[in-house]
Amino acid sequence: MSFFIGEHSLVVLKPRLLQRITLLKAARSCISPVTNLLRRGRDVADSGSEEVMSDLGTSQIQGDPPSSPQVSSLRLICTRLAQHYQSLLDRSTPHALGRWGATVILGLLYMIRVFILQGWYIVTYALGIYHLNLLVAFLSPKIEPSLLEDSDDDMALPTHHNEEFRPFIRRLPEFKFWYSATKAVLVAMVMTFFEMFNIPVFWPILVLYFIMLTCMTMKRQIRHMIKYRYVPFSHGKTRYRGKEDTGDVFIS
Repeated sequence: MSFFIGEHSLVVLKPRLLQRITLLKAARSCISPVTNLLRRGRDVADSGSEEVMSDLGTSQIQGDPPSSPQVSSLRLICTRLAQHYQSLLDRSTPHALGRWGATVILGLLYMIRVFILQGWYIVTYALGIYHLNLLVAFLSPKIEPSLLEDSDDDMALPTHHNEEFRPFIRRLPEFKFWYSATKAVLVAMVMTFFEMFNIPVFWPILVLYFIMLTCMTMKRQIRHMIKYRYVPFSHGKTRYRGKEDTGDVFIS
């Protein structure tokens, strides 16, 4: 009895088992593409994280901070401002008289402010010493003439009027002289807005010392110019005019 029951149950359960196996195979065939896609996504994510970490490690080794949209936009703004500022400087290069006029006006405004406030004398003294050093560099040749006395270098200064024309090459060019002087006046002007730079000092001593230092420095510079026979100003090459063309034709 149990055999027939078991055989009947086996016969009855066999189609059901086959149906379940078929459903499992169908489900597996449907799930396997999703599983493969998830596995590929995980592999790509792992490889991408490794690349990011390697790039981050390289940037940290090189000392570059990790870039971000805010940092990139800030760098772009700074670059554009620097380019615009440099273009303004380039356009102002041929206008020497206007540039120096603006610097003189700015210096007068600074002196008026110091006179009204009755302070910041040490800042003014430092500004004067800095301008004096700039002037000495502006009047000095780029190459020391004492180093070229025993050499036949083409950079030597001409000492006779019949020698080849060579313009005076300064140690500090005119544009850099103006740019440094203007920046110094602006920095001194900004320092007058801070009380911490208002160091009390007896200003007549500073004025007397500055006058003595200026006289000694210029005296040494003039002696240097006389010794090596050069003038720190060149007006251009001498031009020679020929005979005027009268238009007459000579027939031999």
